[in-house]
Amino acid sequence: MKHGKKYNDSLKLIDHLKQYDPEEAVDLVLKTGKAKFDETVEISVRLGVDPRHADQQVRGAVVLPHGTGRTIRVLVIAKGDKAKEAEAAGADYVGAEEMIQKIQQENWFDFDVCVATPDMMGMIGRIGRILGPKGLMPNPKSGTVTMDITRAVNDIKAGKVEYRLDKTAIIHCPIGKVSFGKEKLQENLNVLVDAINKAKPAAAKGTYMRSVYLSSTMGPGIRVNPLKF
Repeated sequence: MKHGKKYNDSLKLIDHLKQYDPEEAVDLVLKTGKAKFDETVEISVRLGVDPRHADQQVRGAVVLPHGTGRTIRVLVIAKGDKAKEAEAAGADYVGAEEMIQKIQQENWFDFDVCVATPDMMGMIGRIGRILGPKGLMPNPKSGTVTMDITRAVNDIKAGKVEYRLDKTAIIHCPIGKVSFGKEKLQENLNVLVDAINKAKPAAAKGTYMRSVYLSSTMGPGIRVNPLKF
């Protein structure tokens, strides 16, 4: 694969045989984030678990202290007082059956997170095959199936991110933007890695955190020493 001049210049700054301390890695990610737009900084963590087993799944959510730098559009599926609560909390879209029909019939996905009250999950289950592959299905583990709608919406708007193991035992998650600077990115990184460490399944054996990489949207991956967290 051929890369552009900026990418190749960034590669020269990185020693691929070295595992960097987190602070060094954040510094490098800022130096290699050279695109004309405000690049997202992402962490990729390979864990020593087997995602085929239910007792070795790693999934959760955490509120990053400085958010992600993205404007998150929240859909709340609820009725009555809970719908009014969602509107008051600042949800972008609120509704019940009509929203489910809109997704089902119009292929509508102008939202980033879907929150629902438990009583609506029976109806939402009908479109589970549509929402699931897109990562939009409400889930109690991530706090998106709840009666505390105000807290859920506020947390998401404040920078709550969901981390989840993929089929290759890797977690990919944003930790902010290049414009955040070193201090804010470092704090977000520490909070997220701490949450992933605390989510270690009891069934996991051997080394839990196998490898960690930081990268900006258009930049190369920077290997981080997982023992330094």
